[in-house]
Amino acid sequence: MADNLTRPPIFLYTDGAASGNPGPGGYGVILRCAGREKEMSGGFAMTTNNRMELLAVITGLEAIKWDNAEVHVYSDSSYVVKSVNEGWLFNWEKKGFAKAKNPDLWKRFLPLFRKHRVSFHWIRGHAGHPENERCDALAVAARSAGSLPQDTGFQMQDLVNHQI
Repeated sequence: MADNLTRPPIFLYTDGAASGNPGPGGYGVILRCAGREKEMSGGFAMTTNNRMELLAVITGLEAIKWDNAEVHVYSDSSYVVKSVNEGWLFNWEKKGFAKAKNPDLWKRFLPLFRKHRVSFHWIRGHAGHPENERCDALAVAARSAGSLPQDTGFQMQDLVNHQI
C-alpha cells in the first residue's frame, strides 16, 4: 500500500441547487483522481441551496477511500468556501454551533475535513467551467427526481428557528 503522502491528489467538484430555497433541492459531485472519475448526486424534497452545496462536499469527502488524502475542492458556493477559508466554521465550532446555520451538516463535515488535507477553491458558477456545469446538471436532475426523501436536518432546524 502506497504512503498516503505519495498518492495522487483528488479533485472534488461540487454544486448544489434548490428550487424555491427552501424547496426541492439536489447536489452533484465529481470526484477525480489519477485519470479516474466518479459522479454522485442526490436530492431532498424540502431543503436549501446552502445545505445542498455543503452536502455535495460532504458526499465527495465521504467517498474517499483512504485517510490523509490531498483534496482540492472546487465550489461556486461562497458560503461553503468562506466558512472554511475565512475560519467562520471554526468560530462556530468553538461556540457550540449556537448561531450557525446547518449545524448538523457542519458537524458531519468537520471529521472528514480533519481526516484529509483539504483546500477549498471558489469558482464562479454558470461561467462555463465544465465540471461546475456538469455538477449543476447533476444537482438539477437530482432535485427534479420523483419521490425525494425528507431532509430531516432542515426540518429540525426550521422547527427550532420558528418556535415561539
